[in-house]
This record gives sequence, C-alpha cells and structure tokens, in this order.
Amino acid sequence: MNQEIKEICHAIADKKGVLIKVLNVRDLTSIADYFILASTRNKKQSQAAADAVEDKMAEKKVHCLRKEGYREGDWILLDFGDVIVHIFTDDERRHYELDSLWSEAPVEEYHEEDDEADGFEGMLKVKR
Repeated sequence: MNQEIKEICHAIADKKGVLIKVLNVRDLTSIADYFILASTRNKKQSQAAADAVEDKMAEKKVHCLRKEGYREGDWILLDFGDVIVHIFTDDERRHYELDSLWSEAPVEEYHEEDDEADGFEGMLKVKR
C-alpha cells in the first residue's frame, strides 16, 4: 500500500475515525483505483476527519477534485482522482453498506499501531 493512502488513513484515525478500510476497486470500476471507507461517531468528527485529509493532501500539493456532503456531515465524499475517500457517521455507513456493495474488492484494514518497519504509526492489514 502506498504512503499516500497510509497518510490519508492516519489523518482520519487522528480525528477519531474508525473501521477504516481501503478497497482496491481498480479492476471493478474506472472511476478510481481505491476507495477509503471510514466511520465516525458524529457529523463534527466526520467534518474534522475530512478537513484533516484535505490538509494532509494539500501538503503534498494534491487537491480535492470534488467534495460532497460536507455541510450535512453524514457521508462526506472526497475525490482525489485515483483515491475516493468516504467518511460516514456510523448510522449512514450501516444504511448504505458500501462495504457490502463493493465486497468483491480486495480489502485492507487500517489500525493505529506502531509500525517499526517504516517508522509510521498505523498499519494496513489485508483481510482475506
């Protein structure tokens, strides 16, 4: 998994995002290579996580091509071209079930842990 995706996941986790999954949809759709799905407890946390992702990507000179749902905060979509980030409140994630809709995609789960191998906090673990 590339560093950019790890940094997006870390930015979400840093703002209390949980159940972070990276779906490799490259072979299933032409709209993106990866979907990142994450949940938060409330709308404010979703907005904070979205802000953190945009800030992290802006540091790398990568700007959001499209942002949807920010004002409402229940389901925020950030489109970075090859990577689309979906940040949900718990209820919205259960309601729309994107995890099930894209169940054919290979999935990696992000967990905040010390990863001494590369000095980066957080690891992606492949779910088989």
